[in-house]
This record gives sequence, structure tokens and C-alpha cells, in this order.
Amino acid sequence: MSRLPERDTRQGATNRRFKWRPSNVAIAIVFILIFTFGPYLAFTKHVPFTSYGYELKATFANSANIALNSPVRIAGVEVGKVIETSREGNATTVTFTVDETGRPIHDDAFAMVRPRIFLEGNFFVDLDPGSPSAPGLDSGATIPISRTSTAVQIDEVLTALQSPVRADLSRLLDGYGKALMHKPTAAEDVTQLPEVKGKTGAEAFNGVFKYGGDAGRYSAQVTDAFLGTQQRDLSRLVAGAGRTFGAFASNEADLQGFIDNFNVFTGALAAQSTNLSTTIELLAPTLRTARASFVSLNRSLPPLRTYAIELTPAVAQLPGLISASKPWLAQTRPLLSGKEGGGVAKLLAESTPGLAGAAQAGKEVALPQLNQLSLCTTKVMVPTGNQTIEDRFSTGGPNYRDFLYTFANFAAAGQNFDGNGPYIRAQVGGGPLLVGEPNPQGNPATRSDQINYAHTIVPPLGTQPRLGGMPPFKPDVRCHTNPVPDVNGPLGQVGPASPSPAGVNP
Repeated sequence: MSRLPERDTRQGATNRRFKWRPSNVAIAIVFILIFTFGPYLAFTKHVPFTSYGYELKATFANSANIALNSPVRIAGVEVGKVIETSREGNATTVTFTVDETGRPIHDDAFAMVRPRIFLEGNFFVDLDPGSPSAPGLDSGATIPISRTSTAVQIDEVLTALQSPVRADLSRLLDGYGKALMHKPTAAEDVTQLPEVKGKTGAEAFNGVFKYGGDAGRYSAQVTDAFLGTQQRDLSRLVAGAGRTFGAFASNEADLQGFIDNFNVFTGALAAQSTNLSTTIELLAPTLRTARASFVSLNRSLPPLRTYAIELTPAVAQLPGLISASKPWLAQTRPLLSGKEGGGVAKLLAESTPGLAGAAQAGKEVALPQLNQLSLCTTKVMVPTGNQTIEDRFSTGGPNYRDFLYTFANFAAAGQNFDGNGPYIRAQVGGGPLLVGEPNPQGNPATRSDQINYAHTIVPPLGTQPRLGGMPPFKPDVRCHTNPVPDVNGPLGQVGPASPSPAGVNP
């Protein structure tokens, strides 16, 4: 403080009066402090050099340009703010506060960086406090990178959708739309099930939802089985794996340093092998001076005695364990003997050369024959079975299905042959038309034995397919080189009636 100049009161020196005020420098310093720290306190709401209270850290793979004082929210409610960001290798560590209303934060908490508006910018930390059964986090704890995530920014989406990708996506959507709206042709419907014939892909796909209830119920049963046999088995497994890999990820540099240091340590031991040998030789004199160490060992014996006392109940259970293991040992010894496990191993050793020879023979002989059989099946038999027999009895499907229908018909015809004894079902004939069929097994001396006669109501229309002779046998021609037979060819047409009307020479 300085003194103002004295004023002449015009009443003499004895009546002089003094008035004091702050200096200009002091006034300037006060104004600087007010206009500097005032706005700082208004914006930060924090007194410098004091603690923020409860703080947490979270390591993110990418902090997405999150700024200081960005809000921290739990379920949309603001409970804190970001107070610091720092670089940790390729990751970023964000330090933030959590108010009393947002606590407690548990050990399995999860943090996400989310945008506050659609077109990027103004990010905030979305904090999941974790499950109530997990232990709480102390102030200053770090949420590892395995339990954090960042928002996908619009530039990353636009970078992924370059011109070739957009063209491929456009073709995909166009093809998918055509597949859903395409009306099948008659040829395409031939091999389809009756439920989807004539329907577009979208209509057929809608039919799938009829079975959605059963599928959902079975899926729920499978999902329930994944939960394990005890409560929280799956959550404990996931949490334990997360902690393990999180520790590896957050301490990667320390782990690498440990391996490098151990390599250096073992190399140093190898380089000092001579000195190490000398040290061992001098170990005996050193033991003479180790009395202090034995004193310390003596002091450790009481805790060891306590440990032995605590171990007594376990030792008491040891005889029971040994007794329980004796039957197992008794069964294991015969199992490993030559009559059981040992004999099986011996037989396997003896059979291995033969199995190897069989495998080699199969490679040289059986596999080529199987290849020929496969070629015959795919090039001749399967195309023949996929043909449709075009006649008045046609089902419209491939003829291999007609072949399988025959077995169902045989089963229907033979279902009366049961454990009570077989009996024959006969249909009474009759009619004005006389028909006859040659009998190759008849007696040549009698006409009646050579031809079997019957009466029908209507004349036979014919035989389809026609009965031909034995096809040519060509052992020198490979099966798959033969042309695919035409089931609708001449032999597939209607042939002469059999049996034929009487008086017609069959």
C-alpha cells in the first residue's frame, strides 16, 4: 500500500490528515484474477488443484474426437463429464467423473461413445453401470477396452460404400427382388412340391411362417441349453473370458517386456556359466555364515505349525480317498492287461499293415470302379430318372417318383398278409367279351392249355409300355458313354392289347 500525497489544510502542519488506497498494480492484479478465473470457474465448474470426486477411466479403440466436458450419461440421464483424454498406444484413455446419482458402478460396467446428433459431432459417453451382483469399482479404476465400444461414424459408412460396392449392392437388391417376384414357369414347377407350385418366391417364403412357432420353440430349447447346468454359468464364462482377454489387451506391452527380460536373463546366465559354477563351489563356506537365515527360518516354524494343524482334516480324509480309489485301480489293472486293453493294442498293431494294404488296393482298384459307377449314375441313371413319362397316367413328376410309388402300392397290396395268416383278394370277372392270352407252359396236345380265356366287360385298350426283347449286352462299352434312354420313345407308346379279344392271333 502507498500513501496519498498530503493535502494542505491551510491550518498548519499539526492539522494535516492522511488518506490510504490500494496501488494501481494491486488493482490490476485483482481485475486479472477476476476476469481470468471467473470465466474458468463458470465454464468448468471446478476449483483448480482440487479433486473432481469419483473418477473412472475407460480405454477406447477410437475416442471419436470426444472433447473435454462432454457429458456422461446413464440411461439418457447426465451423471458426469469428461475431464481428460490421453493416448495409450493405438487406443485412447478417457477420464470422466460420475455423480452420486449415477453410482454405484460395477466391475462389469460397459462404456460406449455415441453421437449426440445425427450428422456427427458432440459425442458423449453412454455408461452401463453393470449388474448389481458384480463388485463395485473404486475411484480411479479403468474399464478395459474389451468392455468399451465406439460409434460408427458417417465417414466410415461412406468410405465402405464406394462405387463398386454400391453397384454390387444394387445388383444384389435387384436380383433379390426378381427372385421374390418371379412367377415360375410350368417347366420350373415340374420338380417342385405341390405346396409351392405356381407361387412366387415371396409367396412361398410366406408359407415358411406356418412352421415358425415350432421352430421358435425348438430354438428356445436350444438357447436354454446354452445357459449351462448352474445359474449364471454362461454369464460367468463370458465375464471370465472378457477379463482374461482384457488383461492381455491392456498389458500387452508388459507381457512382451516380460518375455524379452526373461530371454535376457537366461542369456546372462549362459554367458556367466563359469562364474555360476564358481559360486556353487563357494556355497559351502557361505552356509557357515547363514546362521541369521536359520534364525529367520526358526521364526517361520510357528506359522508352518499352524498350517499343518489346518491341514489335519484334509489328511484325515486321505485314507477314505485311497480306499475309494482301490476298486478303480483293481479294474484298471485288468483293463491294461494283455487279455483286454493290451490285447486290443496288440491286435491293432498286427492289423495295421493289412489295413494299409487294403487302403492301397482300394485306391488302385475299388476307387476307379466307384468312379465309373458314379459317372454312370450322374450321366445316365439320374437323367433317366428325372424324365417325365408323358401318357394319360402321368403324374407330371419325374419317373423316379413313380418307381418309388410302386413300393408304396406293393405295401398296400400286401398289408392283408399279417400274423393271422395270408389270404388272397380276388375280383369276380365276367362280361360279354371273350379275351385270350397265350400260355407258354401249356400242353401242345390240347388247345385249351395253350391259351387262357376270360370274359371282360370292355375290350383291352393295349399295353404300355411295349414289351421288348432283351437289350444288347455290351461289356466293352462304359456305362456313362451310353445315351440317355428316351422313356417316351417308341417302346413307351401304347402297344397291342394283352390279353386280346378271342379269335385274334396275339
